[in-house]
Amino acid sequence: MRLAGKTAVITGGATGIGLGIAVAFAKEGCLVAVAGRSEEKLKAAAESWSGEPKLLTHAVDVADRASVGRLFDWANKSLGHVDILVNSAGTNTVKRSMADMPGESWDLVMQVNATGPYNCIAAVLPQMRSRRDGLIINIDSIAGVRASLLGGVAYSASKFALTALSTSVALEEGKNGIRVTNICPGEVDTPLLRARPVPVTAEHLGRILQPSDVAEAALMVACLPPRAHVHELIIKPTLQDFS
Repeated sequence: MRLAGKTAVITGGATGIGLGIAVAFAKEGCLVAVAGRSEEKLKAAAESWSGEPKLLTHAVDVADRASVGRLFDWANKSLGHVDILVNSAGTNTVKRSMADMPGESWDLVMQVNATGPYNCIAAVLPQMRSRRDGLIINIDSIAGVRASLLGGVAYSASKFALTALSTSVALEEGKNGIRVTNICPGEVDTPLLRARPVPVTAEHLGRILQPSDVAEAALMVACLPPRAHVHELIIKPTLQDFS
């Protein structure tokens, strides 16, 4: 039980990578609160893990600062404090090119993928600073390291913003004992792939990363001692090019 006695809040925790990380952490004894917009999906996520400690749930819209404030007020009361924050909530749009994408889609992707993590980090930092300890894991993307046509204009821009946010906060808060890690996955079989302009085949889904693969990477980061800081971790399917 490598995370026994630890607590975590995971946004986007009802499905995909977020849920994979929630279960991986819970298996190691972490008390985990998963947060997301859908009460139905949160309920299903909690029921998917039958071990101990149980997954706690709370609704949140990460793009809404007041909603994020309510989440962390609840988390501080329910968990005592937050040792680990995982920003896993993310979105994309079907129309991804500059020529086709409406402005409203740009706004939504930026609000969820960039402003959302900012809101959550801003909410959790005060109590981490007071304890001089804390870990923030941001689920970024290789699109935040190399802009891609696959991810599209808004998604790539939002993930580049997240990369810069993570680096800046890590530089500022390291002296306070707070570590910030960017995990940058390549293609992962998550519900987000259903928003692609071209449907993904079952064969392709079977060859790319699974949420459990990224969860193992996050677990490795979370189990390191406070003296060790993983700044950035890139994990991709073997078949996916990255150069």
